[in-house]
Amino acid sequence: MSSTSTPNSPAERRRLRDACTGFARDAAREIMRIYAGDHGARTKTDRSPVTDADHAAELIIVKGLRALTPGLVVVAEEEMAAGHVPKLDGNPFWLVDPLDGTKEFIKRNGEFTVNIALIENRKPTLGIVLAPATGVLWRGAAGVGADRSENGGPFEAIAVRRAPPEGLTAFASRSTAIYSDLDIWFRNEGLTVAERRQAGSSLKFCLIAAGEADIYPRFGPTCEWDTAAGQGVLEAAGGEIVTTDGKPLAYGKEGFRNPHFIARTPDAR
Repeated sequence: MSSTSTPNSPAERRRLRDACTGFARDAAREIMRIYAGDHGARTKTDRSPVTDADHAAELIIVKGLRALTPGLVVVAEEEMAAGHVPKLDGNPFWLVDPLDGTKEFIKRNGEFTVNIALIENRKPTLGIVLAPATGVLWRGAAGVGADRSENGGPFEAIAVRRAPPEGLTAFASRSTAIYSDLDIWFRNEGLTVAERRQAGSSLKFCLIAAGEADIYPRFGPTCEWDTAAGQGVLEAAGGEIVTTDGKPLAYGKEGFRNPHFIARTPDAR
């Protein structure tokens, strides 16, 4: 696969998906080894936390991706933090968050994930999300579908659900207030919320993809590597992520920063 080619066949997307599944599991094993001991937690220049696990997992994934697709750029969170900003030129590229939910990792609450995504034409066409603490792995690929595996077991297909008539199950981030502004937004949108839940990292996208919830509005700052893999899983499962003006959430933006967005099932609007 060259820097300008695309995996436009289901067979090629499955090949890349299966390889990335292996990279994510290798990274997860290293993360859990570090999780059991001293995290080596410290603060980056943007005041966000980082640990030894972030760097160890990123090294495993980036090495694997560069061997798998030597022509494609890899955009990885910790390399970006170190000032290694690649030039994209509109070509397909990989987006990696080796440990999404570093704050949750430090708190030892288990709500952190490994994220790998392939971006083509400014959208994620492949996403891998693995929760190392539980061993659950979600995958999605355009034209292939989405599935889930628990603790290395067989993969089973997943899909979004129809919104329940009694109301939506809505997610908020651990770092975001679940009431006040979100309640106002739901009322203004004419949406009925029957249940509110919180979760860290990209787990929210995957739980919507698996039919366990319906909507996740995000009105705080995020970067593209925070959302790409989860979006790949959610869209392959029949869901969507849009900006507050209804446009698809796109990738390869200046600074890799996201606007506010809503992740949802198609009828949660």
